[in-house]
Amino acid sequence: MRLFAAVLPPEDVTAELAAVVDELGELPGAESLRWTGRPGWHFTLAFYGEVDDALVPDLSARLERAAHRTDPFALELRAGGHFGRRALWVGATGDVRTMRLLAERSEAAARKAGVPMEEHRRYHPHLTVARSRGPADFAPYTALLNDFAGRPWTVAELCLVRSNLPRSGVPGERPRYETIARWALGSGG
Repeated sequence: MRLFAAVLPPEDVTAELAAVVDELGELPGAESLRWTGRPGWHFTLAFYGEVDDALVPDLSARLERAAHRTDPFALELRAGGHFGRRALWVGATGDVRTMRLLAERSEAAARKAGVPMEEHRRYHPHLTVARSRGPADFAPYTALLNDFAGRPWTVAELCLVRSNLPRSGVPGERPRYETIARWALGSGG
């Protein structure tokens, strides 16, 4: 199954973001972008790709230990940017240092469980809101996102998420995300 570790923003936080994304969707050229559906908004901590079912129990146990070793932390959605000319994202502010630590622990959990991982890159917290099949000019979108600051919340859990890719071939179909495990952060969980 195709898996990743993630932080999921609460509904009140995604509701604020949804209002801004609706505005972005009204900008010229927005119809050519593939917008990430609100139920799919997440911060990927570590992407595992296809994971053999036999490795999932050990991976889960290691992620649970990583969660318990990481204290809850404050975060908020803030501003935005883009990766190249293909992906538009919203950033995060707050205790990003602890979020990076949780990302590193999530990656280490996979390696120790035998999940093949790509080369390690410095973690950059972002929530993808749109993608483009070809080169896109994201300047008007990031200009609107520059003033966005969401309400703070406390990240209190680590999630293991299954990504179900579109298979129908229907244009506009999006991946579906299914949270298959959750672990409370900190020793109290």
